[in-house]
Amino acid sequence: MASETKTHTQPPQYSTIYDENNIAKTKYDPIRIRTTDHLLQTPIAQALLVQDISDNVSEFEPVLKGEKSFTDWVAERVRKFISISIEKTDDQSKRNVLLSHILHTGVAALFFFLQSNVTGPPLEFDSAAVILGEKVTSDRSVLDAIRTKMLRDLSVDGEAVYPLTPNIELFCLAKAILVDSGVLVTEGSPLVATTARARVNFLHQKMLSEVTGTLQKAIYDDLDVLAADVLGKEIGSSGGEKAAFLLERATIHTHHGFDHKARLDLEQAAVENGFEFALTGKLGKRTKFQDRDISQLVVLAKSADTTDPVPTKVTSRVEKEEQSGVSQPKALDLNDDTLLETIAFAKEGNKPEKITTVQDESSLPAALVSIDPSDQPKLNPLDSSLLLAIASAITNNSPEHGLTREETQPYATRIIEGGSSNWQIYTQALLVRSRCEAYKSRTVERGVLQMQALVDQVIADTATSDSAVVRSHTVTNEQENQPTTFLPRPQESESATAEERMEYIWTLNFQTRWNLEAELAQRWVSLGGLRTALDIYERLEMWAEVALCYAATEREEKAKAIVRRQLYHPTNGNKPEDEENERYEGPELSPLPVDAPRLFCILGDVNEDPDMYERAWDVSGQRYARAQRSLARLYLKSQPPILDKAEEAYKKSLKINPLNHGAWFALGCVQLNREQWDDAVESFTRTVQLEQDDAEAWSNLAAALLNASSNSESTAKKAGEAISSELLPADIKAEDEEESEMTEAKKPDPYKHTRDALTALHHSARLKQTDHRIWDNILTVASSLPAPLTPYKDIVFAQRKVVELVSPKKGEKAVDLAILSMLVDHLVNNFEYEGLLIPVDGTDQKILRSGTVPGQILSLIDNAIVPLITHSAPLWLLVSKVELFRNQPSKALAAQEKAWRATVSTCTQPAFQMGDEKKWKEIVKATERLVRDGYARMGGMAKEGQGEDGEELVAADWRFKSRSAVRGILGKGKEFFEGTDGWMQLKELQEEITG
Repeated sequence: MASETKTHTQPPQYSTIYDENNIAKTKYDPIRIRTTDHLLQTPIAQALLVQDISDNVSEFEPVLKGEKSFTDWVAERVRKFISISIEKTDDQSKRNVLLSHILHTGVAALFFFLQSNVTGPPLEFDSAAVILGEKVTSDRSVLDAIRTKMLRDLSVDGEAVYPLTPNIELFCLAKAILVDSGVLVTEGSPLVATTARARVNFLHQKMLSEVTGTLQKAIYDDLDVLAADVLGKEIGSSGGEKAAFLLERATIHTHHGFDHKARLDLEQAAVENGFEFALTGKLGKRTKFQDRDISQLVVLAKSADTTDPVPTKVTSRVEKEEQSGVSQPKALDLNDDTLLETIAFAKEGNKPEKITTVQDESSLPAALVSIDPSDQPKLNPLDSSLLLAIASAITNNSPEHGLTREETQPYATRIIEGGSSNWQIYTQALLVRSRCEAYKSRTVERGVLQMQALVDQVIADTATSDSAVVRSHTVTNEQENQPTTFLPRPQESESATAEERMEYIWTLNFQTRWNLEAELAQRWVSLGGLRTALDIYERLEMWAEVALCYAATEREEKAKAIVRRQLYHPTNGNKPEDEENERYEGPELSPLPVDAPRLFCILGDVNEDPDMYERAWDVSGQRYARAQRSLARLYLKSQPPILDKAEEAYKKSLKINPLNHGAWFALGCVQLNREQWDDAVESFTRTVQLEQDDAEAWSNLAAALLNASSNSESTAKKAGEAISSELLPADIKAEDEEESEMTEAKKPDPYKHTRDALTALHHSARLKQTDHRIWDNILTVASSLPAPLTPYKDIVFAQRKVVELVSPKKGEKAVDLAILSMLVDHLVNNFEYEGLLIPVDGTDQKILRSGTVPGQILSLIDNAIVPLITHSAPLWLLVSKVELFRNQPSKALAAQEKAWRATVSTCTQPAFQMGDEKKWKEIVKATERLVRDGYARMGGMAKEGQGEDGEELVAADWRFKSRSAVRGILGKGKEFFEGTDGWMQLKELQEEITG
């Protein structure tokens, strides 16, 4: 514990937070403070904690006995202290100074907790002694009991924090002062207090095993307040302040799975900070044996305050580190016999014959064109954080996808190769790169070892006297001071001060040390290192993960035994003779562990036992939403599915966490199966409001809208708002809303659901362009709208996409004949062509403009349909109709002939060899059509492409061709069909031609 004789100095960043003019309340303050224990030893801080405890222990008795939580106890003392102080003075400035001291105390506790669990270096004081006092900490059993109670009280909605979290009293102190006391965030209080409260709640959210709706709502309520002031037009926040806030909000969005919102904030942050970057392709070599340059993905980036680099010789990453003098963790070398350490980019003038680039250099910003990808300037720390935030948003969407990793790695590589002026940002870049490299055979070794090095760094830098390692094992004082690491301990040059490590911590997607170790264990599992992973999990006492690890290797009995050991007494009493083979079938432990709801759910997963899920729900006080979601999935797996109970379970989970995207989607699917269309519309509307990039949700919303009742105005309005908010800017939406209100007042729209469904399908297709089913649905829905509402452009484009995606397997069957017939009828009969025709050079012929609907229909038929046709007579007939419309009778007649041949070839075997009368009638009908609509109608027409005196006909011998066709069919059908109605029709046709 630090000496009481130390002086108390306030950090300069806070010197004007509570000044008389209240200046700071109009600015977003990133709360950067020097982490020193002085702030926890000021007279005011001690008055809130332990100053009077030695004389009046009874005041602390409720906490010692577990009757009151520590956070409630501190919050009451804060409120009481402020109330008494206000009564003693009417001076507003003194009151502000008092509140400033209290705010300092809470923020200091928050940063000390981060230092001891996320960033390091180790704390230089005993947090328990400073906060709880020597009288409490002298008895280890009492201290452990208080800490256990603190951990249990931090559970939210059944989600528990890590049970071995070190220095938990620091976080509880920060939470009590900044959140639970409720005295710092009031009307007129500075934004820095609201910022601190949001950060405490967000850190609390990250400490839980899953996202909870209670904390999520509190976080986003504070973010709305901050955004209104920081991003408001009337506030004079600088670009850097706005960028920092947007980066922090994007990190929160990413953690909650709102990738679309995160990307919007990141784009705006780049604009506010004047940051220019681009993911592009540059020619270079990736391996040692490449003999030519090929396009390599690279991120070109330049901060606004960076001067243009002076052309010098290319320096390596190691040389850059030595020249910069900035401390940063060691980046491990690849040391591969094939891959280069870094991409060797080609220089200007050294281009191969064939160039392939991801993005044309002409589209790059002017500031990036001249940048050498091998020697890029160092970035502003906020800009480096932005690149890492983009990488986190990408991986959050699909972390296992190979293309995603290829897209993510260049962002981290840009920071590593260019260097960073901040230790924590560089560390995060190494972590992101190691995640990407852990999936490739040639980089997996460095990926895992780099992550191991970072874990060792965190273990060494956050080790304190009450860490999980010390609490779980008996160690000597020397071991306590020097924690064991897998790799050699980092050198002094690879470390940094606490202030530097935490300066930009809120703009990064940071992890606590136990989560980072758990991620490393999961990486060992993916590589087959099960024993190493189990050692990590067991050392961290993450018994749920240990059980899941065994269950993944088909050792379910072992998994169940591990979980039941945490929940039940042994079958043979408290002293089993054979602990390895002991069964835990006794009564439940009392009290149950803090993560009991999750453990019960794991038992339910292994045994598929609904009683375990119900027990998890009851143990959590009916607040553990995951239990109801798991119960619903179990009902859906049963044969037959119990849909009503599954729906009820999903609804219960959503009452606890109404912002869970997956639960809303699953509930909507259940309601679709139960044909509860209006309820499904509401569920999928909530789904797309939470995550606008869910293609399946948009598609299902369309299906529900098509079947929803037309009188469900409220449901339709909600769906319409969700759809329009994705497409239109605010001013256009306002105009459309006014127009729609006027229209609705005049006359109800019977096709509103259909048009909304079509818009939803467009969203789905935009997000999942390679799913032919979505395009087929667009085709069907669009064609169901009557004229003049029929969106012909949508129909043409959807048919083209279906052909493009399905024709490789289905050929001409990819074409929807009925819809194509509708398009052709619209082309031929129902369109005004005045102003749409343009002349062809050198001829009197005119063609349709390509951008018009008729032009698109013709392009579809010429470029997509005709190349597919093989045996489809109806398609050839439609082509004939189109060619005749274009005044090309010779092509029209050729298509008629192909249609006839297609029919004859298809029906020959069943008709002429097996006597199938139905097929015979098809041949007769096709022959009559060929003669009357083909030869007789078009044979005598003038051939296209001739001048005014042209006399060449399309088919001067059309009578001969007609007789030959009829004679041939009569000859083939004589054996089976002579004397039938079809036979007599052909005979009459033959006489008609001859006559």
